[in-house]
Amino acid sequence: MTSAPVPPHPGVRVPPPLIFVAGFLLAWAVQRARPAALLTAPLRGLAVGFGWMVIAGSATFMVWAALTFLRARTAIVPMRPATVLVRTGPFARTRNPMYLGLTLMYLGATALVNSVWPLVLLPVVLLVLRRAVINREERYLQGAFGAEYTEYCRRVRRWL
Repeated sequence: MTSAPVPPHPGVRVPPPLIFVAGFLLAWAVQRARPAALLTAPLRGLAVGFGWMVIAGSATFMVWAALTFLRARTAIVPMRPATVLVRTGPFARTRNPMYLGLTLMYLGATALVNSVWPLVLLPVVLLVLRRAVINREERYLQGAFGAEYTEYCRRVRRWL
């Protein structure tokens, strides 16, 4: 029995940042219809500072992950084929540092807009990300790298 051929790329159809932007825009629309503040006035200033710190930290983390991919000379965009399994830098701690960074950035932006709706929709955003992107990438990487990827998954968690 022969195994199915490895596809030329993961088959991801939607850029992952777009999933987060769509979730945030939907939350913004719900906020306009049904305003729901996340925090009251006394904590608002702290939330804004916290939000900007989280956004800056997650952007730095995502740049580190992207530079790690560039150094390895493999595709950053999940619609393109991977040429090597990256296991260094942030990928030594999490299999999805860019998605973790996007999630943290989303949370930082949630603090900035002071709305409960992005938090309510975050599980939906993560579910869509998992089904539309991560599951496809993992199937592709398993087919492309086999036992090497299996061992990597055994050692490194998907998120943290």
